[in-house]
Amino acid sequence: MGESNQSVSSGFSLVGLFGHTGPHLILFSLVAAMFTMGLLGNTILLFLICTDSRLHTPMYFLLSQLSLLDVGFPLVTIPKMAANFLQGRSSISFGGCAAQMFFLMLMGVSEGVLLSLMSYDRYVAVCHPLRYPVLMRRQVCLFMVGTSWFSGVLVASIQTAITLQFPYCASRTVDHFFCELPALLKLSCADISDYQLSLSISGVLILLLPISLIATSYGLVLRAVLQMHSTEARHKAFTTCSSHISVVGLFYGAAVFMYMVPGAYHTPQQDNVVSLFYSLITPTLNPLIYSLRNREVQMALVKVLGRADLRSKR
Repeated sequence: MGESNQSVSSGFSLVGLFGHTGPHLILFSLVAAMFTMGLLGNTILLFLICTDSRLHTPMYFLLSQLSLLDVGFPLVTIPKMAANFLQGRSSISFGGCAAQMFFLMLMGVSEGVLLSLMSYDRYVAVCHPLRYPVLMRRQVCLFMVGTSWFSGVLVASIQTAITLQFPYCASRTVDHFFCELPALLKLSCADISDYQLSLSISGVLILLLPISLIATSYGLVLRAVLQMHSTEARHKAFTTCSSHISVVGLFYGAAVFMYMVPGAYHTPQQDNVVSLFYSLITPTLNPLIYSLRNREVQMALVKVLGRADLRSKR
């Protein structure tokens, strides 16, 4: 047991996404560009929602929380991966690994819950527009956001604490580009079959229940959209909902694959690619899909750019 504790305290090694060949350098540049775009898009959206009073609505309040999570998600994984790649290193300290796992789980669970609650917001907006100010009043929005963050903190605290108590006396090489719970569990030399079973069962609550709420909400929205008499309104609502569902599908599909499909059915290479979807791709797409195409956000952006132009001329 002393050897395992010494092994853990000395940290881990991460298997990077890329080598130093030509094609891998191009892929690294692509990941770096997506990281920058996502960070910039979410930061701009957060700034606009905070500064423009026309965006102080329930929908944009929820979107601001989504953007906050999408700023944090890539920051936990991509800079460390990039630093290791550029420095030719692969090490991560035990504390750094624990922090990565905790914050990724916190933001992942919080975002999953938030996406399901945002689908309810869209259901109310489309199916009960006259009751929207009452059903989505400020207290309800604060409760939604509090629930999503509390869920993330609770799950992350429990799962991280349990995972870190296992002895890691075998190889310290994590076959992943960041410290994620399934990859770390493969290094444990203890019998973790019971824990893996409980992890799959908890996945039903953490993943399938929100997915059920999303499917129900958008199913009711779709039915309401098909009953609309205006072709233009029907097309606009259908386009918006279909793009939302696509992003939600990417996020939840990747999470279900990682946490509910047994590890024997997917390879570490597949895990790396799938993890990119919810750690980088969806955070980059979310501001484009949910907000930056909206007329209100575009007007707010034009207003800010106009002010900046006036100040520069002075």
